[in-house]
Amino acid sequence: MPSNNAIFQQFGVTEREIDQAISLVNIPEVDDADLYFEHSIADSVSLEESIVKKASKHVSQGVGVRATAGEKTGYAYTDEITLEQLQLAAKTAKYIARSPGEKMAIATSSQTPAPRSLYPVNTPATEVATKKKVKLLEKIDTIARSYDPRIKSVMASFSTENKTLMVASSEGWVLGDVQPLSRLQVTCIAVDNNVSQMGSFGGGGRAEFSFFFDENRFEYYAKEAARQSIVNLTAVPAPAGMMDVVLGPGWPGILLHEAVGHGLEADFNRKKTSAFSDRIGEKVASSLCTVVDDGTIPWRRGSLNMDDEGTPTGQTVLIENGILRGYITDRLNARLMDIPLTGNGRRENFMSMPMPRMTNTFMLPGESDPNDIIRSVKRGLYAVSFGGGQVDITNGMFVFSASEAYLIEDGKVTTPVKDATLIGNGPEVLTRVSMVGNDLRLDDGIGTCGKDGQSVPVGVGLPTIKVDGMTVGGTDQA
Repeated sequence: MPSNNAIFQQFGVTEREIDQAISLVNIPEVDDADLYFEHSIADSVSLEESIVKKASKHVSQGVGVRATAGEKTGYAYTDEITLEQLQLAAKTAKYIARSPGEKMAIATSSQTPAPRSLYPVNTPATEVATKKKVKLLEKIDTIARSYDPRIKSVMASFSTENKTLMVASSEGWVLGDVQPLSRLQVTCIAVDNNVSQMGSFGGGGRAEFSFFFDENRFEYYAKEAARQSIVNLTAVPAPAGMMDVVLGPGWPGILLHEAVGHGLEADFNRKKTSAFSDRIGEKVASSLCTVVDDGTIPWRRGSLNMDDEGTPTGQTVLIENGILRGYITDRLNARLMDIPLTGNGRRENFMSMPMPRMTNTFMLPGESDPNDIIRSVKRGLYAVSFGGGQVDITNGMFVFSASEAYLIEDGKVTTPVKDATLIGNGPEVLTRVSMVGNDLRLDDGIGTCGKDGQSVPVGVGLPTIKVDGMTVGGTDQA
């Protein structure tokens, strides 16, 4: 983490000016208050039809002021960081939040959070010349097209962000962080006999530009996108009906994130709108399932030295051997629910209020050999990768489309299928997990999570798991 002096210089403010702004909003009627300063540089380059189609750069800066009183939150922001505007925002936030009532205790330590360095980047990718990024995309275009003559179109993009932030708390501490982020995405379209299919792959994290050259990652991304599009050319219509489903390791953890993870965010549970509300200590999954949210894994896309409220991230056990152990929290909901603070208060930018959000969410590995899991299925579906999906947090119902899937017949992975969807209820699906593989894998670093109009980078992960009896939507009756 950078020193506070460096952060003060970045935003052109002094410690005294911050104290003055905090004092305006930190009054007896307010339970908690903070200032969130942010400076962000983001750029992207995209290649299509072997030429650069778009290149952009965006710079933003501002400060948000928050005050909470009971369940009420006052929030104001400005993109002009001056003492006058800072004080105006503080007064506005205080006015919105102020309400009569007894002051409530904050469910967190008053000590200054200890600094960490999960992603020490010397040269952010935003500082790498556009020329180098274009050259990388051109290499990817060549590699993908040479994979198979049926690859007719290649789209590749490289996007980066370097965010500097500072949080000043009414508890008296100031903490800053510099958060780099990079993502490389490749999409291929294959055509054969007037039939076209698409394949996509990518990755990234809180790493330098060289990350994509280590172990020839960029080449792997290009070949994987091309491979998926070619595989899908030979895919047959997916069967429909109830059958055993095997989820592959890695990116299929997006189903866990959406169908289960969101339901474990504290705000939904405080408001009693989650399928997991008031179920702490209850059995909500198979005893083979342990699910954690961990924001401390170095370099990962969803990892953070601290969340957007200045709280250090941690590893939170959400479900342990099938038993619901806890929720992920921000300061407001931890206080109102009188439960531990987990370091999951996140926001998209300085114009957004923080809320409890996931970081890297995954299921811990089990003891089964992945090959044994496949062999245990007489007839079913093997889902390797997912595209879009929808989830209803109130009841856990979800629909996910598989972008790469295969039939399992007599214990063997056979024919690729297309247009397969998985339909079910998140909490119920976890109770149907009968085998968990020993091959936990995290995704390659492409996840972006949306909630209440805000998007933040996240990670997901999963070992190979078997779910007994899921509803598969398709066009071919099983």
